[in-house]
Amino acid sequence: MELARSYLALDPSLPEITATFPRDEAMQAALKFCYGLRIVRQPAWECLATFITSALKQIQQIRTISLAIRRRFGPALRLESLELHAYPSPDVLAVVELPDLLECKLGFRARNLLAAARMVADGELDLGKLREQPTDQARVELCRVPGVGEKIANCVLLFAYERLDVVPIDVWIRRGFQEIYFSNRAQASAIELRLFSETYFGPYAGYAQQYLFHYWRLNYRKRL
Repeated sequence: MELARSYLALDPSLPEITATFPRDEAMQAALKFCYGLRIVRQPAWECLATFITSALKQIQQIRTISLAIRRRFGPALRLESLELHAYPSPDVLAVVELPDLLECKLGFRARNLLAAARMVADGELDLGKLREQPTDQARVELCRVPGVGEKIANCVLLFAYERLDVVPIDVWIRRGFQEIYFSNRAQASAIELRLFSETYFGPYAGYAQQYLFHYWRLNYRKRL
């Protein structure tokens, strides 16, 4: 039970977190729409690997790829008649041949995942050490991994390292920010959006982003 509570991040006070959100109309609509949403604590390697393989993919495709990798290379976990597979460790994936990994439908992502696994397995990237580093330094370290840019690095920092002030800027957040907060001007740059999110959303900006992301993604087409 404690393991589940920790993974699902049920221990932080959600009222204290959401009380720091801006009071603007869009943020409050998002809060009402998906109150109870929490940011889970993912294992660092699994988080990094799955975000690498998520590039330019939709949610169902990401799930399919993740399941294929687990079933082919991950250890089996059994509970009575139920069998699932854990995500393979970097040591396991580091020795996989590229053609075998490509069979999981990763496309160009296969090389990036393989390179990341080898960096971790060889000690070139110490995922444990990142937990002790300042956010900016940890982000730079993550961006050394092939296939990892600022957006994926921020996702890993948010979901695996509890840097709850970090805001990943993806296509949905960019679209939402532009319409809600920059509607009276031309397309805002990535730097402007980052600086805005760091100052406007407060110490739990990552949480605010997740509420806006979920709300915007599910309601955008309805609004149109």
